[in-house]
Amino acid sequence: MTSLSSRSATKRIASLVTAINVLVASGFSIAGLVSPKSILPADYAPTEASFIFAMYAAARTIPLAVVALIAIYKRSESALLVLGTLAGVIQLLDAGVGLFQHDLGKSIGPLVIAAFQFFAVYLLSRSARSGAE
Repeated sequence: MTSLSSRSATKRIASLVTAINVLVASGFSIAGLVSPKSILPADYAPTEASFIFAMYAAARTIPLAVVALIAIYKRSESALLVLGTLAGVIQLLDAGVGLFQHDLGKSIGPLVIAAFQFFAVYLLSRSARSGAE
């Protein structure tokens, strides 16, 4: 495999992982707006406060998804590195929220996505550095 195709493959992998990451995060924030019971713990009832928090989540995740998808479309490696890292950090923090709620499902999912995201960013970063040499 040539260096160019390898670099192209790592960019495609990082793009795919980042796109999945930001779309999943946006999906959950939209679900929090449309159907709060699907996001809240089983013994909690939706309130105005939970709706406001869902709006805050959507206000952050949807623009991140839009900008990340634009960076992917434009094939901007530098933007993908920054936005991919940011998306990974957000998933890591989401895993912390799941731990705080004592909800293993809300911890493992974001932790797995964060691991894939950081690995994809690492591969892309390594590929970009080797291409610059």
